[in-house]
Amino acid sequence: MELSRLEARLPPLLGVIAGMVDSTGFVTLGHVFTAHVTGNIVLATVVAIDGGSFHWAQLSAIPVFMIALAAVWLIVQASGRHGSGLARRLLQVQFLLLLILLIFSVVTKPSADPSGLNANAAAMTAVSAMACQYALLRLALPGAISTAVMTGNLTNAVLSAMDLLAARNPLLPRDSTPLNHSLHRLLSFVLGCVVAAGAVSLIGDWTWSLPAAPAAIAAAID
Repeated sequence: MELSRLEARLPPLLGVIAGMVDSTGFVTLGHVFTAHVTGNIVLATVVAIDGGSFHWAQLSAIPVFMIALAAVWLIVQASGRHGSGLARRLLQVQFLLLLILLIFSVVTKPSADPSGLNANAAAMTAVSAMACQYALLRLALPGAISTAVMTGNLTNAVLSAMDLLAARNPLLPRDSTPLNHSLHRLLSFVLGCVVAAGAVSLIGDWTWSLPAAPAAIAAAID
């Protein structure tokens, strides 16, 4: 598939995956943000200053995310691929990580002890999968906007809408992110969050099958 078509079709699907991973991880793995490193930094800082129960996964998610990004960089360097070929390879890596996470969660039931070792291992696997997605967008699809940083997408959506209402005097650059692109990312992420949050109470650790399924579809896009 041409890179431009991939940039148009892939991000909404990745947004759903990101929402599912973040929501499932937060609910089942002791309030760890698996797709938002910023949230873990805030939680770790609050505990360090004000005290309270500390969840090691919230702190370890930060260096693990960085290590995973470095590992993806090495994979990209070794592959020698670019554009859509590189995107497909990194989608395969993300799917493999989510599949490992699903199998591990079904076998070990990490949600039964959200502060335990199994939960920490599951959280780090989810963080690594999301690091792969972030790296994919930066290295393989540089023209695509983020599928997980919703503050930026919400900002783009609101400002783009205001520019449309004031068509004679727009403030955003002409090449800025279109309103529909930001809305697609925002709604995709929210959809993923809602579906995963609702599924946790019904199927527990099997909820990890939900992001794994669209990840398989994304990896198979040709």
